[in-house]
Amino acid sequence: MSGSRIFTTIVLVVAAAAVAGCGRKAGLDTPYEAQVTARKEAEKAGGPMPAEPTKPETNKPFFLDPLL
Repeated sequence: MSGSRIFTTIVLVVAAAAVAGCGRKAGLDTPYEAQVTARKEAEKAGGPMPAEPTKPETNKPFFLDPLL
């Protein structure tokens, strides 16, 4: 292998590792939690307030649930 090919391979491996390391390590926010957070941030900033979030419904049964 030539030197430039080794260098290119190393650069690609490092770039892939950097991209794979991006992101949050916490769990995902539900849409309700995201709306509550956006409303709190808008309150602090004094900007336009988003709509009041509605509490999500409780777990309603689905007709395929018995199969699980």
